[in-house]
Amino acid sequence: MAHQSLYRIHRPATFADVVGQEQVTKPLEEAVKTKKIGHAYLFAGSRGLGKTSVARIFAHAIGCTDNDLYEVDAASNNSVEDIRALTEGVYTLPFASPYKVYILDEVHMLSKGAWNAFLKTLEEPPAYAIFILATTELEKVPETVQSRCQVFEFKKPTRTVLAKMITAVAKKEGYTLAADAAELIAMLADGSYRDALSVLQKVFAGTEGKTLSRDVVEQATGAPRREQVQTLLTALAKGERGAALTAVENAAKSGADMKLFLELVLTALRTTLLIRFAPELRTSLAEEQGADEYAALEKLAEEKGITHTTLLAFLTAADRIRYAPIPVIPLELAIFEIFPEE
Repeated sequence: MAHQSLYRIHRPATFADVVGQEQVTKPLEEAVKTKKIGHAYLFAGSRGLGKTSVARIFAHAIGCTDNDLYEVDAASNNSVEDIRALTEGVYTLPFASPYKVYILDEVHMLSKGAWNAFLKTLEEPPAYAIFILATTELEKVPETVQSRCQVFEFKKPTRTVLAKMITAVAKKEGYTLAADAAELIAMLADGSYRDALSVLQKVFAGTEGKTLSRDVVEQATGAPRREQVQTLLTALAKGERGAALTAVENAAKSGADMKLFLELVLTALRTTLLIRFAPELRTSLAEEQGADEYAALEKLAEEKGITHTTLLAFLTAADRIRYAPIPVIPLELAIFEIFPEE
């Protein structure tokens, strides 16, 4: 029997369980409380932010039972015939609920004809019918549809929010997750709750112990190793151009994802400068980074070789790497910009 995914096990069941989407959950809770329920909602945002989970929570909060809750994958049911079949069913009364709720996921995938077939029902639905449309591409939803819906935009969570969520889930599952390990998983998740839990599940599967360090996460996910980042930072701090170029080359040869490697470098450079110039943040930075990482960056902060110019050069590299045919080149250019020809 296959194990259930962490995302399904720890999917939020109430508005209170939803993390970092207060701009969506608060108005919906108020609508439930005041019984001012709209007939059409449009949830927009990138993948893995909990759009369908919040749709289910809202449906249950207004008294809709599972028998009267319909979920449709609009990516595979996007024809005129599919929508006509759906809209015909809308006009039958609910089984045992005050409302029938239709959740249409990836609704931007509907064909033009399907939208036209759907529009009349969306304009004049039965009093008991509620539509919740979810999309990752709001710009592809026709304006005529958007204007008939209450639109809610889901935001990508910050790494701090993701790291807290991951740590809490790991604890529920009986694991102890180091702060710097949670930070790395949050970075790998790229702003997606679902991806964060998928990475965490991969880490669980790749280790036998219950204590999860940064090293364990690196090994389980294939993420660039901390030592590779530290080698580059040490060379930058000491003003050693050749050593810095060698560090980048070695990271690339090891098969490291250079975009992620660059993100780790930027995070470390930013932290190093904050340690030097914002002493009041040192306690919180130490908690975020973990003792070993913080101690290494604190030592680098004393070197004075890393400056805002260093950070700016690698920030420019982050912009360039998206279009670079050879991902290592923007990092090499950053080093040449920091240490121009003598």
